[in-house]
Amino acid sequence: MIDRYGRIIDYLRISVTDRCNLRCVYCMPAEGVAWKPHDEVLSFEEILRLCAVMAGLGIRKVKITGGEPLVRKGVALFIAKLRAIPGIEQVTITTNGLLLEEFFDEAGDCYPAGNLVDGVNISLDTLDPERFSKVTRTALDAFARGQGLPAVLRALDRAQSLGIPVKLNCVPLRGFNEADLPALAALAQTANRAVRFIELMPLGSANSLDFIPGAEVAALLERVYGPLVPYPGTLGNGPAEYYVLPGFAGKIGFINAVSEGFCETCNRLRLSSGGILKPCLSSDSGLDLRALLRGGASDAEIRAAAAELAAQKPPSHNFSAVYERERTKHKSGMYHIGG
Repeated sequence: MIDRYGRIIDYLRISVTDRCNLRCVYCMPAEGVAWKPHDEVLSFEEILRLCAVMAGLGIRKVKITGGEPLVRKGVALFIAKLRAIPGIEQVTITTNGLLLEEFFDEAGDCYPAGNLVDGVNISLDTLDPERFSKVTRTALDAFARGQGLPAVLRALDRAQSLGIPVKLNCVPLRGFNEADLPALAALAQTANRAVRFIELMPLGSANSLDFIPGAEVAALLERVYGPLVPYPGTLGNGPAEYYVLPGFAGKIGFINAVSEGFCETCNRLRLSSGGILKPCLSSDSGLDLRALLRGGASDAEIRAAAAELAAQKPPSHNFSAVYERERTKHKSGMYHIGG
């Protein structure tokens, strides 16, 4: 698919659930949220049908997200079936890592031919147990029980041992984790993995928090480790810009959606767990594919509607004034839209 600005749309991010086993301060309110009723969430069979249709439109890469995708039962088998769809060339997941060890065990049973996923993005905002508890709103004693942060770190090592490319996603938050940023970057020092720093976007609970610009994070890392040297290659399908630090085996990435922007090269659509196909993270509306599916629409009708939506993809988001649009705060959280 090519939109009206000449961008090739070949990447689909799919939220398979709005549910999560954490309550991160920038994603959900402390009291939690009302989950979507089961019948309002797309079934795996419905998602697979949509992916087959989208593959016919040129979608080649799929990211499985949530909420936390691994809380949904049967997700490994679903991914195995997704990989079998003609035209789908790459499947990756984004997770908080708490259930990743169990997923790897299940994946081995569902996909014995090799690794079930082509890459894993793990959200990790601190290496300090107390701050991990504060950011995720989980019990601090989970650390002593080998849960929480220890489970994420074990999963990180497991992914590396399986040869699965790993990217760590950190959201710098003023007043929460500034002191942890150099230590998080160091996770790319001795291992060939990417540590990415993602500017906080004004969605849902994040509206009350203060983001730290990527340039500020970069300056902090350079004071500790030396100059950041631009990496000339690409890593994955997203908008991150990558750098190399002296003596580092891995890469450091920055996703500066608020202070810089990257919409000129955006190649993605997003499918929410409720079946709304969104042309942009900041879009207030989208195409209700669930209604089409359950209303008896043919694949050809769904394909035509999806192609029309992609063609109308906006030129940019409205998270900052970079695109000469007033920065807009959105009520919907990332868990609802699908990260």
